[in-house]
Amino acid sequence: MTEEYAARVRGQSIPKQHVEAFLSAVAPRGAGNCATSHDAAAHARRHRQQRRWATQVIVTDELARHACAARGLPPPDDVLPMHLLTIPETDVADLGSIIAAALAHSPAARALLAALEREQHIPETAVRDYYDRNRDRFLTPEALRRGVDPYNAPDPSDIHPYEHVGNGIAQQLWHAAARRAFFDWLDQARADVVYAEGHEHPGDPSQPDHEHRH
Repeated sequence: MTEEYAARVRGQSIPKQHVEAFLSAVAPRGAGNCATSHDAAAHARRHRQQRRWATQVIVTDELARHACAARGLPPPDDVLPMHLLTIPETDVADLGSIIAAALAHSPAARALLAALEREQHIPETAVRDYYDRNRDRFLTPEALRRGVDPYNAPDPSDIHPYEHVGNGIAQQLWHAAARRAFFDWLDQARADVVYAEGHEHPGDPSQPDHEHRH
């Protein structure tokens, strides 16, 4: 690996030192003495994947900065912090570890997501359709205890009325739409990113260590 950069974003280089500094601030997982050659190989593989993961987090921050500038959004107040913020497990499950970490670390990514949220519109028909198709999610506690089948002519009292849950459904659909918009933006934005050897996406199938986990 002779390149001095980890990745190039729109002609701008991200130094490898930034990735290493980011990694050094993340508590090592499974670090320790490698007693066997198998352990050493597993440790090396894990470190390669962590380096690729960290590169993606920093690249996402850089891409988000470009996107914020293009949209005329105020520049973030702070730079990408070199410490790991707490990421709720639900966010990792919903967003994927790379995007969840990028949003935790990057003010620009959060600003862009907020802008995308403001652009989303969920029509009333979509909210009502979700309610009608997912009655099992709106059973009352008493109906759940009795094992009521929500799709077999349940008593109206067994299901929370639409008027009580509609706003919550709209919020869920709104957040989901914003996250899909963020995913779509990121997929397009990083298509032209050039990576140095050893800094490719951890899910890149051309790499022997690849893991398809975002």
